[in-house]
Amino acid sequence: MDINKKNKIINSIAFIILVFIISIVIAIVIRYQVDGEINMPFELKKITIISTAEGQSLETNEEFSRWNEQINQSNDIYFFIDKNNNYNKQAVIESVKIENISTETKPVKGTIKAYMPSSNEGRTFEYDDRFCIQDSLTYNGAKISNEKALEICNQGGRCAIRIANVNLGTYESNDAEEIKHDGTLISKANIANSEIYFSIKFDFIIVINKIKYKTNITLELPNGNIIEEGTSQIEITDLKNIVFKRIS
Repeated sequence: MDINKKNKIINSIAFIILVFIISIVIAIVIRYQVDGEINMPFELKKITIISTAEGQSLETNEEFSRWNEQINQSNDIYFFIDKNNNYNKQAVIESVKIENISTETKPVKGTIKAYMPSSNEGRTFEYDDRFCIQDSLTYNGAKISNEKALEICNQGGRCAIRIANVNLGTYESNDAEEIKHDGTLISKANIANSEIYFSIKFDFIIVINKIKYKTNITLELPNGNIIEEGTSQIEITDLKNIVFKRIS
């Protein structure tokens, strides 16, 4: 075999090997884009959403009206992060961040706002601009989860955010002896189901051992028919479409 023919064979084999390696790399990249991380130290296991509504008292002349309520519709969203039992190395959650919150589909009535847990004693969430989220919300890793302190257990825990439709409408009455602060209050303001639904989108980032894992979550809110049911709760455990990927 002459040297030119031998070189052609070697070059052909090298080319085939190169194409094979590139094909494997492309396949790995495509699979990662679809499946994301398949063995994270911690996993988002469940999302719980509690949807309801309540009235916020406005100034009123009691001789004219006993009740004058601004109606706010709330969606309290809880994220449960558990340790992956198949991950054998030591790991800790350093932080969990929710950012880039945007309204994908706006409701016919009301204004969408995001709230962090209140640091005050009592209720977890308050309609107070001090707790309105401007850019992002960060929970720092700690020994135990404490929503009011914006802390999540570094070995797995729970964090929360409220997505609310504020100033949805008003209810004014001089007849009722008492009113029920739940979703049924919405119908008293002559607001229909079709006027309150919206969708929200945000990035959800878990920092573990200095590595950032990011996914994007879209939710349709409120869940259930709260105008008739008053309060609705749903647990989302099928999270196949929520794919985490590493970011720098």
